[in-house]
Amino acid sequence: MYMDKFYLNKKKAIVTGGSMGLGRGIVEGLHDAGAEIAIIDIADDVFNVAKEIQGDGSKVHALKGNLGNRESLRKAFDEAVSKLGGTLDVLVNCAGIQRRSKCEDFPIEYWDDVIEINLTSVFQLSQLAGRIMLDKGKGKIINMASMLSFFGGYTVPAYAASKGAIAQLTKALSNEWAGRGVNVNAIAPGYMDTSLNTALINDQTRNEEILLRIPAGRWGLPEDLKGLAIFLASDASNYINGAVIPVDGGYLVK
Repeated sequence: MYMDKFYLNKKKAIVTGGSMGLGRGIVEGLHDAGAEIAIIDIADDVFNVAKEIQGDGSKVHALKGNLGNRESLRKAFDEAVSKLGGTLDVLVNCAGIQRRSKCEDFPIEYWDDVIEINLTSVFQLSQLAGRIMLDKGKGKIINMASMLSFFGGYTVPAYAASKGAIAQLTKALSNEWAGRGVNVNAIAPGYMDTSLNTALINDQTRNEEILLRIPAGRWGLPEDLKGLAIFLASDASNYINGAVIPVDGGYLVK
């Protein structure tokens, strides 16, 4: 049956930033589709999250790692692959941070932190995963873009720069790897009701402006990403390469 292409049974996946928000939603989606998952997160709660999700006896591994430290990142990645049996089919780069300040006052330390985690770690993890997948001749890498991959935003210059770069990195990797069996794509979430957007949600003026532009009439939720994540991780998306796909309730088209 063609629908079997959407199943992730026997697939091995790594999801970064999977202990909360959009990352947790994606972990739940891939798990429900049958994947064995290793979650890499800096939060101690990653261990409790893994236990909660694997309540049915399926395999969800938890690893604590700081993606802002390149040595820690490499160690966490190697441990994750080991727990997955020495192989990897899917990488979801979902970890990310936000820092806010007016551009004229934006501290360079904020810039360095955001670029390291939101961009450099994504390249490093994709490179490590890509080597495994290229040897196999097959694999899926899913990056997390943003509405700010398309426009600039306010008071978030580093975040906007990192997410614009994620869109271009996705295309660059795809150019080299699509013909070798590795699909690299990105999801661009719209305005999502997560802790990353607390400042916007609590700003009544900006909140109203955002809602007025979303045809769906609401902020997005982590569960809104599950279907697309499963699709991009599955064999059903084998001819999708270098795409940056919005999940935004129609925000970009209004």
